[in-house]
Amino acid sequence: MTEPSTQQPRQSPPPPAGSGGTVPLDSTAQLLTRITAQLGTQLSLVSRNGTRRPMHRTRPSDTLRPSAAPRPPDAPRSPGTPTLLVVAHGSRDPQALRTVLALLDRVRDLRPGLDVRLGHIELNRPLLPDTLDGLRGADAVLVPLLLGRGHHVKHDLPAAAAAAPAVRTRVAAPLGPHPLLVEALYGRLVEAGWDPADQGSRSAAVVLAAAGSRDPDSAQDTRRTARMLAERLGVPVVPAYASAATPTFPAALRALAARGRHRTFVASYFTAPGRFASAAAGAAPRTAALPLGAHPAMARLLLHRYDQALSATARSGGVSLLASA
Repeated sequence: MTEPSTQQPRQSPPPPAGSGGTVPLDSTAQLLTRITAQLGTQLSLVSRNGTRRPMHRTRPSDTLRPSAAPRPPDAPRSPGTPTLLVVAHGSRDPQALRTVLALLDRVRDLRPGLDVRLGHIELNRPLLPDTLDGLRGADAVLVPLLLGRGHHVKHDLPAAAAAAPAVRTRVAAPLGPHPLLVEALYGRLVEAGWDPADQGSRSAAVVLAAAGSRDPDSAQDTRRTARMLAERLGVPVVPAYASAATPTFPAALRALAARGRHRTFVASYFTAPGRFASAAAGAAPRTAALPLGAHPAMARLLLHRYDQALSATARSGGVSLLASA
């Protein structure tokens, strides 16, 4: 574009969108340009069916990926398909909610058109009863973002489903144990510095840091995950717990050191950041692996549990609570 001649006065450019400033309009073309830009901004807040897109549909995880391309508009929902309602525990750590929202974005990317929603057991909004209340007259599969068969899976989720009779619900199995969890754990360990060359090393070991539960089934599920991870890594993997069970993180690390296992890593067996994950990281002799979070294998596993629940219900013809498989 050529520069204007010195005899022609420069026209003032229109102010940036949203700046609130005003300048004289130099031409009808500029006026039309500004009207078009403002109209485009307003239309971006309207969904395809003509309703205003609610603010809770915006995706905070996009701010965590500034280089990502803009997301396309929400895909139309598949009629008659049950909602995938992910049930997270909740945490006071603000990173926890952001991590869970990023994970739900991955699920939506894998299956466009599926209605994916979130409910928390405690500490964060939306709480599970509120999400269920917004699904009156619909079908939903409650998929626990939980790693074993503890009190929340056995009691809290079925109780919440029973307290929402206006929603036709199914309760899926917890995420663990499952090979996809091992895939996510392995990926996080590699990010933290685990060298595949350590496989079979006599000095290496891993502590599987978990939350802990008094429920023996939960402890059994964690031990099974530890065995599966040990098979993948070729070194001992010892479960350790933040509460309600033993050994603690420091005790497990000391026991491994006494066996000559001085190159020890900590795998964070947590779905998101929080108090227990921070305690595990603080006990680690080197950088602890990040929580499972929005690892791609976690999104695939949520959809697997969702599909599993639908298949089991189709076979039984009723509400299902699945065992881990």
